[in-house]
Amino acid sequence: MKPIDVLLAISVAMIWGGGFLFAKVAMDHFPPILLMAFRFGLAAVVLVWFVPRPDNSILKRLFWITLISASIQYSLTFTGLKGLDASTAIIVVQLEVPFAVLCAWVFLKDRLELKHVIGIGLAFLGVLLIAGEPQLENNLASMLMVVAGAATWAVGQVMIKALGQVGGFVLIAWVAVLASPQLLLSSLLFEDDHLGAIRNADAVVWAAVVYLGLVMTALGYAIWYHLIGKYSVNQVMPFLLLLPVATVAGGVLLLDEVLTPRIAAGGVLAITGVAIINLVKSAADRRT
Repeated sequence: MKPIDVLLAISVAMIWGGGFLFAKVAMDHFPPILLMAFRFGLAAVVLVWFVPRPDNSILKRLFWITLISASIQYSLTFTGLKGLDASTAIIVVQLEVPFAVLCAWVFLKDRLELKHVIGIGLAFLGVLLIAGEPQLENNLASMLMVVAGAATWAVGQVMIKALGQVGGFVLIAWVAVLASPQLLLSSLLFEDDHLGAIRNADAVVWAAVVYLGLVMTALGYAIWYHLIGKYSVNQVMPFLLLLPVATVAGGVLLLDEVLTPRIAAGGVLAITGVAIINLVKSAADRRT
């Protein structure tokens, strides 16, 4: 990879990792699902003008993909984040990769190799170790919501793969368009005091919303799809291992979160498992 593209790949991990920190700050004021509605609404307003409208058959499928992979997934993940430290939540979110491998094996008949079994085992072992942390005893429901969000994300990726070639920008733009009203309806059903939260939000809170919508979603995915277009997934994916590192460091340094030895050890196990899945060559690759 060119040095400039290496820097761009690192920047994606920093941008997405920082998103958990900004979301944690904003959720001290906004209900989490309402915050996600604002995030995707803002991204939709910016992106939708630059991509074509898919035909009706694709839009119908995108509606259900959005419901699973965005609306339900982000509702679960960020409602869970509200009850956890950002540094803990981002480690648990790494289960997206093992869940995606399992979903691809079950639904797409992809091969499940030894590296996958080892990586999945280590990742789940790391999260189980974190779940045993005494300070999380009263937050297990929040942790389970983040785990459920990771599983839901993986199901959504299988649905996206079955959709075929739509184009990255078209996908993220129209997912944002469809997700924002879905999330707003979900927020109206399950959360309260929306007008009070909006009326009393200060500049810092709205800055966090702008970061989530324009930087984390629009800019982050723009850079990501640019890199995916130039390089193989195997070249780019390893940089995302920096994402939990960025969030954990930011949580400790900026949000005064405490990284206990047990959570740190669980995090190392989980990230190692994901690294094995992403970095170790498969048997087929070794033969070529």
